[in-house]
Amino acid sequence: MQKLKVRKIEVIRGISLRDAKENLTLQTQLQKIDKLNWKNFSYAPKVNFRIAHTGKEIWLMYEVLEKYIRALETRTNGDVYKDSTVEFFISTGGKNYYNFEFSCIGTIHLAYGPDRGKRQRIDPAIAEKIKIETSLGTKPFEEKSVDFPWDIFIRIPTECFAFDNIKSFSGLAARGNFYKCGDATSLPHYISWNPIDTIEPDYHRPEFFGELEFE
Repeated sequence: MQKLKVRKIEVIRGISLRDAKENLTLQTQLQKIDKLNWKNFSYAPKVNFRIAHTGKEIWLMYEVLEKYIRALETRTNGDVYKDSTVEFFISTGGKNYYNFEFSCIGTIHLAYGPDRGKRQRIDPAIAEKIKIETSLGTKPFEEKSVDFPWDIFIRIPTECFAFDNIKSFSGLAARGNFYKCGDATSLPHYISWNPIDTIEPDYHRPEFFGELEFE
């Protein structure tokens, strides 16, 4: 099982997305999303991520290089997983977990529950409190077939954990996993940070989450 210590970054109130991204880059180490769990899906784009927190926000950055990119979904809580997408699943205690999903143009899907079949979507007004900057902009586009690099920077406030009473991430002991997918691209793929031992691709398996220790 993977274990990851999530560093706390001290920042000034109202820090810009650009400055926050620079702080995250300077103060954290790259982590790899490279576990190929299913032999029928052998394509693995190159994916790295960084994570830290400020107490009130989780900061995430993904760097991706993939052969096909697609971005058609624009609805919050829509079918984001069909596009070129990165994901962060986290359980802050107990059997329930949140699935944060972000397309390469920053479209968000956010839900909560104990398993795949019992998800409750978070109110879009809450999900959209997440601040995002992506290198590809926000306009949808049809699939492009190139070896294409892109990155996305994400700031998730405590308010997005709508079913938990989280005042601060400091000292939080959690479990989670990080993913890359693209179900409707020409090369469907499913890779993870912590390995998953199932017959078919399934990210909604909290028993395969790794450990996340927040400073």
